Amino acid sequence: MSFVSNLYSATAEIFVASMILAIMLATAFARGIARSLAYSLAQLTLIVATFITFFTLNTGGEHAFSNMFVHDVPGGVLKLMVYLSMMIALLYGRGYLAERKLDRPEYYLLALLTTLGMMVMITANHLLVLYVGLEMMSLALYALVAFDRDAVRSTEAGMKYFVLGALASGLLLYGMSMIYGATGSLEIGEVKQAFLGMDDGSMKVLLFGLVFVVAGISFKLGVAPFHMWVPDVYQGSPTAVTLILSSAPKIAAFAMAMRLLAGALPNLAEHWQTMLLFVAAASIMLGNFAALVQRSIKRMLAYSGISHMGFMLLGLLSNSEAGYSSAMFYVIVYALMTLAAFGMVVLLSRDGFEAESIEDFRGLNRRNPWFALLMLFVMFSMAGIPFFVGFFAKLAVLQAVIEAGYLWIAVLAVVMSVVGAFYYLRVVKLMYFDEPIVNTSIKASSELQLMLSINGIAVALLGLMPGTLLKCCEEAMKAAAFAVGG
Repeated sequence: MSFVSNLYSATAEIFVASMILAIMLATAFARGIARSLAYSLAQLTLIVATFITFFTLNTGGEHAFSNMFVHDVPGGVLKLMVYLSMMIALLYGRGYLAERKLDRPEYYLLALLTTLGMMVMITANHLLVLYVGLEMMSLALYALVAFDRDAVRSTEAGMKYFVLGALASGLLLYGMSMIYGATGSLEIGEVKQAFLGMDDGSMKVLLFGLVFVVAGISFKLGVAPFHMWVPDVYQGSPTAVTLILSSAPKIAAFAMAMRLLAGALPNLAEHWQTMLLFVAAASIMLGNFAALVQRSIKRMLAYSGISHMGFMLLGLLSNSEAGYSSAMFYVIVYALMTLAAFGMVVLLSRDGFEAESIEDFRGLNRRNPWFALLMLFVMFSMAGIPFFVGFFAKLAVLQAVIEAGYLWIAVLAVVMSVVGAFYYLRVVKLMYFDEPIVNTSIKASSELQLMLSINGIAVALLGLMPGTLLKCCEEAMKAAAFAVGG
């Protein structure tokens, strides 16, 4: 492949990297308007990257940079969702950061670095490239979590995330080294082909590496038993950072799981299916039961996220085209739902007050019926109540896992969904049936209110017509650069 073709395949990544440097220089010389300039240029970068990715989407799938980079439809769709998630998160968080004097150019630069890392993860066709993307994303997220340097809780969350994240990265890198030792290659396609004719000794090393790879993936997804960082980091981070942390990185982690498991190691499916089976079951159970007793909305949504990622893993472990597309559909839907949920937390927060308690949602219907309705949409969707999009996401995953022959885990997931409905409906009950703690009107920027309205309505409308997005995910998986199902 020619050098020009290589650059064409990576146009979006090159553009985002160039804009990061440009924003860094521009804000250094424009001190008076640095904050607004950084925000505007960051949003412009994401918008232009969206157009570049859309118009350079290759339906056939091609490799670039000596097969280290893959340019295929699933990668393009996931990158588009990453851009959308980051645009929404930056918009939601801008006013929140400004009120707390955290609205600095460095925040937007770190957000774009996180985005670039996720883009590299999604398009990687080489284990080292995947790891570089992961570390680029993770290092920027560590800094974002501890961005409020004067808050002890934020600093503590940043340190905890850094230490545990470094441990998980080490596990993943060790697993990759085992895979290289067994196969003699780091390229995803060659790792898959090396399985043929492998001797018993190399097979044992490969299986050993697989265990560490699954552990690393589980940490980045925030699923049990590698979930210990999730509630503390979600609660300790500024809510504007929690918005980012809970949405787009999940999409990138899903892409990493697809590249490593379905792309590089489909011949070991029976082994990683077993691991994912127990990880998913543990996540669904722990997430729902732990969320029942939470009084903090951020911790409740954190444990809820653990449960949702367990559901997403059910689609992966089915090891089928339908399962992969349903998992992709699920992670996209989850990103939209969690953005709306944390967006409501930002909406109710104000200077000097953090709306972190579930009790802060008391009487929201009397203060603002419209936003109470939007939060109802989000809670019903997360609970999987028909006919909201969360219901169809769970239904698609359950159908795939039943077709794969795992009836018992599907029954467990349904039972746990009923348990989980309690804490979602508790928020609805507080909004509609309890007296408000304060009677002050909700003050927020018009752009925040508009975007939150669009976000909430999208969650409701996608439930009425889920087929379009699901069909998009199905078509993307059919055009994947790897052979689905091994």
